[in-house]
Amino acid sequence: MDEELVPSIAALPAVDRTDVAEARRIVSSRYAGTGPVEGVSVHECSCTAADGHVIALRVYRPSRRTSSGAIYHVHGGGFILGDPDMSHLRNAELARETGAVVVAVAYRLAPEWPFPTPLDDVYSGLLWLREHAGELGIDPSQIVLHGVSAGGALAAAAALLARDRNGPPVRFQFLKSPALDDRLRTASSRRFTDTPALTRRDAEIGWSAYLGQAAGAVSPYAAPARATDLTNLPPAYVSVAEFDPLRDEGIDFARSLLAAGVPVELHLFPGTYHGSGAVREAAVSRRELSEEVAVLRTVLERPGQPTAPRDDEGNRAHV
Repeated sequence: MDEELVPSIAALPAVDRTDVAEARRIVSSRYAGTGPVEGVSVHECSCTAADGHVIALRVYRPSRRTSSGAIYHVHGGGFILGDPDMSHLRNAELARETGAVVVAVAYRLAPEWPFPTPLDDVYSGLLWLREHAGELGIDPSQIVLHGVSAGGALAAAAALLARDRNGPPVRFQFLKSPALDDRLRTASSRRFTDTPALTRRDAEIGWSAYLGQAAGAVSPYAAPARATDLTNLPPAYVSVAEFDPLRDEGIDFARSLLAAGVPVELHLFPGTYHGSGAVREAAVSRRELSEEVAVLRTVLERPGQPTAPRDDEGNRAHV
């Protein structure tokens, strides 16, 4: 484990995911507060799911727009926890630092709402983003799916749905420590049974809640690692943490995408645990967050503009 991350482990809250109500209370209290962020305006809006449910969306608009694209963020929480508040600060930063609109979706959670409802909510938000591109001032062909942990599963599945339903064109998928495989058969899922922030048991609880009665015949839209056809999907960036049960399924998915002819960048951040990028005093976390911005900036370049590397201040580097 990275020595700068070790002190943070003791400060992690003890979250028993078998008690969903209490786990949600703990997570909600930890991320309470969605105050203003300099250089970004935030407003709440909504869309409607096919079953009539109103899905909350949070839109982040940078005061300095440098991209016509949009980042569509899907939060983590093991399918059973969380909401856009979890990523509020980071989403505001991404809007400001990439110059793009960010939209976060509050999808319904398992176990009350198992698959396919959370995915349907995420996909409904993606459709809304395309339909409202004009008023948001974005190019609907420049949408990046951005998913974290369980949100990575939902983002990857939304990319599959968009391909198979001839839905909104997705420019790119950014998958951060994604949960992709309900089978939990990888070496990392067997080895890391008691790692910080996420254990194998946590992953088992999340998948069981999400799959519900579908556990016997799992759709690739539920667990994207089960997909047998990954062709014609958008390019991807996949990042994984070293000490994380989900590590190897992220690596395997990246390799499968590559084998299907999909451009992929894969990064394993050494000495890290699930979600440790939030520990910003650690150099490896700063590197992880900086790379996230650099990748998204490059992807979100306006069509027709040549891309070039940028320095740490966001300026184009001369090559």
